Amino acid sequence: MRIESIDFFYLSMPTVTTEADGSQDALLVRVAAGGLVGYGECEAAPLPSIAALVCPLSHGSCQPVQDSVLGQNLNTSSDIQRISQIVAYQSMDLLQAAHTYSGIEMALWDLLGKSLNVPVWKLLGYDNSFAKTPYFSVLFGDEPTMTLERAKEARQKGFQAAKFGWGPIGTGTASEDREHFQAAREGLGQDGILLVDTGQIFGDDVEKASQRIKAMEEANVLWFEEPFHAHALHEYGELAKRSGKIKLAGGEGAHHPSMANHLIDFGKVGYVQIDCGRIGGIGPAKLVADHAIASGVTYVNHTFTSHLALSASLQPYAGLKNHEICEYPGQPKSLALDITKTHLEPDKNGQVKAPEAPGLGIDINVEGLTNYLVDVSIEVNGRNLYQTPKL
Repeated sequence: MRIESIDFFYLSMPTVTTEADGSQDALLVRVAAGGLVGYGECEAAPLPSIAALVCPLSHGSCQPVQDSVLGQNLNTSSDIQRISQIVAYQSMDLLQAAHTYSGIEMALWDLLGKSLNVPVWKLLGYDNSFAKTPYFSVLFGDEPTMTLERAKEARQKGFQAAKFGWGPIGTGTASEDREHFQAAREGLGQDGILLVDTGQIFGDDVEKASQRIKAMEEANVLWFEEPFHAHALHEYGELAKRSGKIKLAGGEGAHHPSMANHLIDFGKVGYVQIDCGRIGGIGPAKLVADHAIASGVTYVNHTFTSHLALSASLQPYAGLKNHEICEYPGQPKSLALDITKTHLEPDKNGQVKAPEAPGLGIDINVEGLTNYLVDVSIEVNGRNLYQTPKL
């Protein structure tokens, strides 16, 4: 089959705030070929990604992403790899290209799986989709009492694990952060799995980050996620020497497999977390999972948005039985839930897994997106390059 069209839909909540919550808007991708449609989602600011899809040609290695995809044949997984290589070469100087193409690549896998009547994880070479233990992913509260209530909510909803991120952590003293860690532990109970995400707040300051280790040990935190910016490999490695039983985690900011692999090799993370909506899609994420296995590092998905993104994020390690923890959006905005009719709810054992249905196994709630649709038009010299398509 031949790729006939690529449609991007900018979706947004009525009000978007500075809260570190990526579910406030979304960029849904629809690709058509052979009478079928596949869907994906870019984990990026929608407007720059739309621009990268359609921007005027700048030069040979700065071409609009759509020019490398439209008209291509899609019949095997090798075709997706081939198209990915074309995009990478022809848009190498378009820095938004990886984010833009990530959602397209997801949609290509969804399309291919539907055409062959198999789930994506089988196309990746797995025989089974193993259940994962989801962690309830939420933000720290403004006050420890709010963090406590969110931890209690996680347990009340049946989650064995919870990750608390961002919020005030790192903006005050280590003692103030300790109060939040203790509140999260109290709410989860002693048997709960507690994860901490500091959202790169420490930049490249190893000393300041290391001041939180003792408090994390006291709260029995499993991992310390994203203490530094994504390129701070030396700083990650230095902190890993001091972190004791607290493993470092990171990788969601990677927009190429090499970035994540370097974090494993030189940053010495114990957990590598990959966002399929940023790294270039499902195929590149699978390459990182393969490297993680070879390096003795645990692979984890990263997703904080819709269940379409959640399904895509599970595919690269669906068949890895011993890599059994996964991120699960705990308090997404209504937009993220309304994107899909299908929701990957935890089973009676509190676990989730990549669907058995063809493709990504997710049905899109087209009718429910109307109220979130943002009307966008991009025009250059009187020529319309993009107009919001019909759902």
